Amino acid sequence: MSPVDGAILAAPPVLRRIAEGVHVFEQAPGGWCLNNAGLVMGADGAAVVIDTAATEARARRLRSEVEELAPSGADYVVNTHFHGDHVFGNAVFAPRATIVAGAVTRSDMAEAGLGLRGMWPGVDWGELGLVLPDLTFSGELTLLSGDLTVVLLQVGPAHTADDTVAWVPERRVLFTGDVAWSGVTPYVLMGSIEGSLTALARLRALDPLTVVPGHGPVGGPEVLDATEAYLRWIKQLAEEGLRDGLTALEAARAADLGPFAHLIDSERLVGNLHRAYAELQGLAPGARIDVGGSFREMIEFNGGLPACHA
Repeated sequence: MSPVDGAILAAPPVLRRIAEGVHVFEQAPGGWCLNNAGLVMGADGAAVVIDTAATEARARRLRSEVEELAPSGADYVVNTHFHGDHVFGNAVFAPRATIVAGAVTRSDMAEAGLGLRGMWPGVDWGELGLVLPDLTFSGELTLLSGDLTVVLLQVGPAHTADDTVAWVPERRVLFTGDVAWSGVTPYVLMGSIEGSLTALARLRALDPLTVVPGHGPVGGPEVLDATEAYLRWIKQLAEEGLRDGLTALEAARAADLGPFAHLIDSERLVGNLHRAYAELQGLAPGARIDVGGSFREMIEFNGGLPACHA
């Protein structure tokens, strides 16, 4: 058994309190499709769930954990972006919960459908169908939960073309979705390098005390700093690769990971370089890119399909 396998089997995710009325569902160690979710529930307030989970089993575990604290169940479920690991579990909370997302997130979710499951056919995804958001917004939306406020802010393009973060100002807790990562390689193929850097600056200005990344351990503002450092390194690699006439895959193979060698899922380097190359050559942030071709190159770089322990 590998260390990663052991971590998954030994530590079933639970809702852990990180501030009064705020809990995190941290799915260790945070690799492919092992995202974090959360619960915000102020005194006598609505139960607001931030993101769900990739598989039916994990989503049902999340719902069970939520119902330990909110016996009547979730009132709202927020999807920070359209990727399946954050939205496939919507089905276990519907129809009671109102599903909330950015307007573009909803349309991208509808277009993507359940396609993520085809990338890892060996995963036991379960039988859940896709449940799209009931409520969409643009810019900013505030949800109230008793004495707590959940401010939803659109900050993309960053990880995708449309990213939402959830900010609980009374507790200075920030749920970043996949705009920020902790101990896990960031991934911006479908979003933007420059957009991510802009988003991270905006998040830092909120002055969070606790940062819940989309994947990996909860931390503080240093999570934002680490994500920014990696993305600036990607940008530099892309500039050097274009200067030297290297393809994104060639630049990835030649790269010394250095201070980023410890990050889980290092093969994402290839996809990130594809986005960085495209932006340096004039592609707009969040504009469509060849996701399938990039993923095939990631598989080649990795020497096989990346591991998914969902």
